[in-house]
Amino acid sequence: MTDDAPVSPAAPPAHAEPAGAGVDAGAGAGAGARLRSLLPDLAPWRASADFRRLWLAGLITNFGSFLTFVALPVQMKVLTGSAVAVGAIGAVELVPLIVFGLYGGALADALDKRKLILYTEAGQGLLCGGLLVNALMPRPAVWPLYVVAALSSALGSVQRPALDSLVPRIVAHEHLPAAASLNSLRWSVGGVAGPALAGVVVAYAGLGWAYAVDLVTFVVSVVLIVGLAASPAAHEAAKPSLASIAQGARYAWNRKELLGTYVIDLAAMFFAMPLAVLPFLADELHAAWSLGLMYAALPAGAMLVTLTSGWTSRVHRHGRMVAFAAACWGLAMVGAGAVHHVWLVLLLLVLGGCCDMVSGIFRGAMWNQTIPDELRGRLAGIELLSYSVGPQLGQVRAGGMAAWTGVRASIWAGGVICVGAVGVLACCLPQLMRYDVRTNEHAVRMRSARGQAMLSHPHHP
Repeated sequence: MTDDAPVSPAAPPAHAEPAGAGVDAGAGAGAGARLRSLLPDLAPWRASADFRRLWLAGLITNFGSFLTFVALPVQMKVLTGSAVAVGAIGAVELVPLIVFGLYGGALADALDKRKLILYTEAGQGLLCGGLLVNALMPRPAVWPLYVVAALSSALGSVQRPALDSLVPRIVAHEHLPAAASLNSLRWSVGGVAGPALAGVVVAYAGLGWAYAVDLVTFVVSVVLIVGLAASPAAHEAAKPSLASIAQGARYAWNRKELLGTYVIDLAAMFFAMPLAVLPFLADELHAAWSLGLMYAALPAGAMLVTLTSGWTSRVHRHGRMVAFAAACWGLAMVGAGAVHHVWLVLLLLVLGGCCDMVSGIFRGAMWNQTIPDELRGRLAGIELLSYSVGPQLGQVRAGGMAAWTGVRASIWAGGVICVGAVGVLACCLPQLMRYDVRTNEHAVRMRSARGQAMLSHPHHP
């Protein structure tokens, strides 16, 4: 293959302590409490067995998928020697991503989410098996790589809305921000470790081993998903159709605070995503050795945030944090394009990854805590487009602008435009900036509905 409970005051001591003892103990306890407040909140993991299964399945699949993420373009390069052929992999993934992302959202609302996740996960495993068979042939063919890339994009686009809309069902409402942080941690761990291992496996063991390991991870994740409880469609859910997709789009349009999260993320990724020009930046810095570190820097920054994400549950104005983090992402890219020392570039890329993850955590919290269950899948499909299409188009923007203005200008100018765009959007969407999870009518309604569900089913999260 997104609120902490209040702390009870301490009871008064039964006997007076010797002078100085209370100071040391209090300082130690205070330091421990501050440290715990930074660490990820594990409440969703402890409270929900289904969340644990889903989290582990996602971690294992994500780790394996990064092997194929690296191996597929490497194999295309070996077979064709063409950069255009390698770039075309992204092109064949884009249309299925758009079409099936929206339709997958409608399916997630209308079908059993567990079954949808299970079948698409098994399908991804079969596709990986196809890559393995092709790699073991005496003369591997090129066309299966494009076919698998397109079909995998379609299956992933169908699966993701079901995954996103399942989380609010298996996690208590007040634990949803913590769940978002833990899911982000799962992704960032795979994003750092997966490509690093993939480089070693592809270089020393071969492409076949990379695909074989990925196939094994799909088998393990399918076994974990089989153990999930059924998650049937809500009684109010509409059947999958163009009309139901349009209904979800109208709901998103009328929720200006949600619309703000989509467009701000699109702007940030389109104007300031630098991945396409990182190989050229490494060359300009005379540090070809740093390219792998550059690719790992963004997920490394994301992982730093998720490892210290306990503070996110105490933030209530999520919309402001989304806008602030997106602007800081743009500023980090301005610095990365302007400085001339490779270690400063790496540091700024890590900072950019931190900002992107902060934005992602609060976007996920807003989505999960305010969207009705019967619309969750269709809105998750729209969310998929907002955080997937932006980076894809951003690669085109970065490469085209680099050819016109130069590599470094493509990065820093994109960052400047990102900051300006975020500022304009924040001014045009006051509902986003006013959003407060404690008072927002949709969040209050969802809390009430979840509270009533808890009274009816006290053992269900």
